[in-house]
Amino acid sequence: MSQKFVFLLLIFPILAHSQLVNIETKRLQTDSIRFVLNADFAFNHSNTDGLSVNQINATLTTQFKSKDLKKTYLFLGNYKLIDSEEGNLQNSWFLHTRFNYKFSQLLRGEFFLQGQYNQLLVVEQRNLLGAGLRLKWISREYISAYLGNSYMYEIEYSDRAQTTNSNHRNSSYLSLSYLSKTNRFSITNTVYYQPLYKNLEDYRILEQFRLDIPLVNWFKVFMIYDYYFDSQTPLNTMEYTSQLQIGMGFSL
Repeated sequence: MSQKFVFLLLIFPILAHSQLVNIETKRLQTDSIRFVLNADFAFNHSNTDGLSVNQINATLTTQFKSKDLKKTYLFLGNYKLIDSEEGNLQNSWFLHTRFNYKFSQLLRGEFFLQGQYNQLLVVEQRNLLGAGLRLKWISREYISAYLGNSYMYEIEYSDRAQTTNSNHRNSSYLSLSYLSKTNRFSITNTVYYQPLYKNLEDYRILEQFRLDIPLVNWFKVFMIYDYYFDSQTPLNTMEYTSQLQIGMGFSL
C-alpha cells in the first residue's frame, strides 16, 4: 500500500476553469494498489500599491479498490478562490464520486455523481448523475487508448439568466496516452463530446492536452492546456474558455 501527496508549486492560469472536468487525468492508474490518496493545497497573498489579492486552491483525490480489484471507488474535490478588495475574481468548487466495475480486461461499467459551481460562467452551478461503459481499445507497452459513453441527467442553475433547466445528455470521450520508452515524458490527450439527446445542436466540448516530464523519480514538471466550448447557454449565446497551466511538483 502506498500514498502519494502531490503539491503544486507553480501554476499560471490564463482563464477560468470550465464546468466540464477531465476525469481521465484524475484517475489514479494503479493496477494492484488498493488505496491511493493525492492532496494539494496552495495559498498566495499579494499586495500591489495597497491592493491585496488572496488566492486559495485545494484539491483532494482518493481511490479505493476491492480485494478482487474489480470494484474501484474514486472521489475528487476541489475548491478555488481568488479574492480582492474589489470582490471575488473567481469562486469555484467541484465534487465528483465514481464507481467503476471491471467486467473484463477490456470492458468496465461506471456510475457517477457530480456537483460543481463557477461564478464566472453563465451556468454557475450544475449537478448531474450518470452511468455508462468504458472500453480499453489499445493496450500496449507505451501506448493506451480508452473509449467511453455515458448517459447523464443534469440540472443547471443560472442566476444571470434566472433559469433552472434539467436535461438528458449523452457523454462520449476518447483518451490517448503515450509514455516514452526512456520514461522522459508522457502525453495524454482527451476529448469529450456531450450533446443533448433532444437537440444535437446543443452540445459541449472539452479537450485537454497534458505533458508530464519527470526530472527525477520524485520530482516533475508539467503543462496542461484545457479548452471548453458550450454551443448554447441559457442566454442563447455560445461560451468558451481556455486555460494553460505550467507547474512542478514532487511526490513522497
